[in-house]
Amino acid sequence: MEITAEWRLQGYDIGQVPALQLADAGLDDRFWMTAKVPGCVHSTLMERNLITDPYFGHNDINCRWIENKEWWYRTKFQLDEVLQKQEKLELFFEGLDTFATVFINGLEVGKTANMHRGYFFDITRVVKSGKNTIAVKFDPLSLHHKDKALMQWSSYTKERPWIRKAAMNYGWDWGPRMVTTGIWGKVHLLRTVQARFDSVFAQSLSSSSQQASVQVSVDIKRFSSKQDFVVQTKLIDVEGHIVAESTNPVQDKRTTCLLNVTNPSLWWTHDLGEPYLYQLEVVLLANDVPVDQYSHSFGIRSIELQVQDDLGNDAFAFLLNGVKLFAKGSNWIPVDHFIGSAPDKRYTDLIELAVDSHMNMLRVWAGGIYEKDVFYKECDRLGVLVWQDFAFANALFPDFNADFMENVRQEAIYNIKRLRKFTSLALWCGNNEIDWLYDMKSADGDITCPFYGETIYHELLPELLGELDTSRPYWPSSPYGGNDANDPNVGDRHNWQVWHGSVYPRKIGEKTMLDYSIEGVTFKNYKKDDTLFSSEFGMHASANRYTLEKYIPEGQFYWGSTEMAYRNKDTNHQKGILLMEGFTGIPSNIEEYMSYSMLTQAEGLKYGIEHYRRNKIRTSGSLIWQHNDSWPGTSWSLIDYELLPKASFYYARKFYHPLLLTIDYGPESPIVLWAVNDRLDAYQGNVELAIYHMDGTLIKRQEVAAKVTANSAVRLGEWEENELLGDIPAEEVVVKLSAEQWDCFDNYYYLRDYRLLRLPESSLVAHWNGEQGTLHVQANDAVARMINIQIAQGNVRMSDNFFDLLPGESKSIVITQADGFPLAIDTIRVNALNARAVNLD
Repeated sequence: MEITAEWRLQGYDIGQVPALQLADAGLDDRFWMTAKVPGCVHSTLMERNLITDPYFGHNDINCRWIENKEWWYRTKFQLDEVLQKQEKLELFFEGLDTFATVFINGLEVGKTANMHRGYFFDITRVVKSGKNTIAVKFDPLSLHHKDKALMQWSSYTKERPWIRKAAMNYGWDWGPRMVTTGIWGKVHLLRTVQARFDSVFAQSLSSSSQQASVQVSVDIKRFSSKQDFVVQTKLIDVEGHIVAESTNPVQDKRTTCLLNVTNPSLWWTHDLGEPYLYQLEVVLLANDVPVDQYSHSFGIRSIELQVQDDLGNDAFAFLLNGVKLFAKGSNWIPVDHFIGSAPDKRYTDLIELAVDSHMNMLRVWAGGIYEKDVFYKECDRLGVLVWQDFAFANALFPDFNADFMENVRQEAIYNIKRLRKFTSLALWCGNNEIDWLYDMKSADGDITCPFYGETIYHELLPELLGELDTSRPYWPSSPYGGNDANDPNVGDRHNWQVWHGSVYPRKIGEKTMLDYSIEGVTFKNYKKDDTLFSSEFGMHASANRYTLEKYIPEGQFYWGSTEMAYRNKDTNHQKGILLMEGFTGIPSNIEEYMSYSMLTQAEGLKYGIEHYRRNKIRTSGSLIWQHNDSWPGTSWSLIDYELLPKASFYYARKFYHPLLLTIDYGPESPIVLWAVNDRLDAYQGNVELAIYHMDGTLIKRQEVAAKVTANSAVRLGEWEENELLGDIPAEEVVVKLSAEQWDCFDNYYYLRDYRLLRLPESSLVAHWNGEQGTLHVQANDAVARMINIQIAQGNVRMSDNFFDLLPGESKSIVITQADGFPLAIDTIRVNALNARAVNLD
C-alpha cells in the first residue's frame, strides 16, 4: 500500500539536535509543519508561505539557505495485525533526494546516497502492532562532497560529479540553481508472504502481422527456501480476451515463459498506426495460493537502430517493426525544478502537446532524471518513442572511486529494470555530450587529466544492458561517432553552430573555434548540415507575455531590464541579438523582442527541419532542443513554463506533419518544390504553388501533378525566381503551397528575411463565438504576418496560433483551457507583426 498519511517536516542546523532524539517514536512533532509527499522542502515552504515564490524575480537567491540545512520528515502508519512467521514487511521509497537516513520507531534501518533510484528496507523486525513511526533525515549535500577532489571539468558547478542527483538542480543555461531535497517519490509498504516478484520483463522476440513470440522473464525474491512456486502468465487484448497464456515452475529464483500470439496487433507510433497495448498479467502461486501479482501494459513491436544501410553506408535510423522511421521530436527536460511536487497532469499535457505537434520521439536528457513512470505510460499510450539518456551530463565523473562506481551500478540496475517494461523505450544512451566535449576541452588545454567517467559509458553500462536488456539498442553518448564525436557522417549529431557559433567541420584534437557574428550563428547554416541524425539543435525565444508578466516584478517588464536579463541563463546574451539582427532586426522594445525572438526561432527551426526532411534519404531524425521549461525563463523551449506554446510549437505542427509541402530556396538559388511523405501510403494529386503580392494580388499560379511514394521525399519542380515573380521584387511577395486533395497543411514562405520585406500594414477583425468556443480571425488590406492570439491565462490550447493570412482570408480557432477552467475571454487580444492589436468585437 502507498503511505498517504500526513507527513511532518522541520529543518535544523547541522547537528543542532541529536539524530536519535528527532527519530524517536515518542517525539512530539505536532508543531512541525505538514508536508506533501511526494514533494520537496522548497514546495512545502512555498505552500506554508515561509518563502516567496522562488520563480518570481530574483527570489531563488533568497532560498539558497535551504540547501545548507538538515531536514527531517516524520509520519506514522498503523499495523493492525501481527506479522506471521513467513511474512515480510518492506518499506519502499521511489525517490529520496539525496543523502537520507531512514529510521523506524527510532531505529536506523539504512542510508541512501542517490536521488536516481528507489530503496527497499526490510522493516519486519522493527515494526510492532499498532502505530509505527517513520523518520527520514536529509543531510546537506556539502557534507558529502566537501572532502572530495574537484573534477577539472563540470559544467555550471564543480561539486556535482560526486553527487548522484539531477544535474539541472545546480543550474543550467536555461534554469537557475535550486538544490532541492526531500521525499520526491511515493512511499509504499510491501507486505508479502513467502515470496514476491523482484522483476517481470516481457520482450518481443519476434513480431509480424501473422505471428509474434513474447518472452516473459520473472525473477522472484524468496522469503521461504522450502516452498515451491509457480508463475501463471496471461496476455490479454483490449477486448478482454486471453490471446496467450502459460504456467511455469520457478527454478530457484527465476523462470522464463514463452507466449505465442497469432495475428497480433502491433504497437506503432501514432503517426504510423495504432499504439496497441495488450495487458500482461502475471501471478505468483505457492500451493495454488496467489502470493503476488503483476499487471502492466505491453506492446508487441520490434525496434532496431540501423547504423549501416543496405548498401553498407553509414546510417543512424530507427526501424520500428521493420519500417525506417524519420524521428520527429524534441528533447525533454524535467517538467519543473521542484520535480517531486509536479503533478502527473503536467506530464500528460506536455506529451499530448508533443503528439499534437506530430512528434513521434522524445529524448529524456541526461541532466535531469530517469523520468517518473507516468511519463513512459503516457508515451506508451499515445505512441511516442523514448530516447533515454543515463543521468550523466557535461562533466567528468570519478570512475576511479569504487564506492562511486558501486552507487552508479545500483542506479543503472534499478532504472534498467524499472524502465525496460515500457514499450515506448527505444534507445539507451550513455551520456550527454561528454565524449564530444572531453575531446574539445582537452584540445583547448582546459582538461589535462584522463577521461574520468569513460568506463561508465563504454564498459559498465553496456555490460549491464547485456545482462538486463538486449531488447533495444545502446549508444554510448550523444553526439557520438566518427572522427570528431560530432561528425555529421557517422552516428548522431548536435548542431550548435546555429546559436552557439561553434565552427565545423572539426577533427579530433583540433582546437575549437567560435564565431559570434551574424553569419556565425545564423540558422541559414542548417542547410550546410548533412547529418545522419540531428539529436540536438535549436535557438532561444521569449516566453509568452502572460508567463513573463506573472513572474517579473512590477516596473521591470521592458526590453533590457535587469529582470528580463535574469530570465536568460545562457552564457552570452549576444547570440540571440545576433540572430535577430540578421533576420528580423534588433528589437527596440519588449513587444518587438517577444515577436522577433519567436519569429526567428520558429522560422529558423522550420528552415532547418524542412532541410533535414527533404534530405530523408540520408537524414533520419531531428530532435529539437528543447520541448519544455522547468521554470519561467527565456530558453530554447517550444512550450513555456505556463504550458503556453510558443510560435515554434505551432510551426512544428506543420513542419512535423507526416505529409509536408516545402520549397528549397535562397536569394541566388532557384525555387525547388518538394513533397515529403513519412506515411506508409502513397499520394497522388495536384500541388499548387501560388505567388501573391503582399496586397493579396495573385502574381502566378503553378500547378504540378505529383506522385509521392510511401516514406519518401520527392522533388516536384524547379523554377528561377524571375519565372515566377516576373518584375515584382522578391521583398514584396509571399509564396503559398497547397494540395486540396491531400491531408496536409498549406505552407507559406517569404523569399527574403523579415527585416528586408516590404510589408504593408494589415488590419484584423476578431470575433468570439461562445457557443462553439471558437475565435474567428480575418485579415484585410494586406497579408497579416504571424497573427498572435494572446490570452492572460496558463495552459491554453489553440487549434492554431502564430499563423499568416492573405487579405480576405479568415480562420476559426478552437480555444480551450486544458485544466478545465473557464477561459479568460475578456483578456484575449489579437495582433500581427504588421497589424495593430484588436479586441474582440
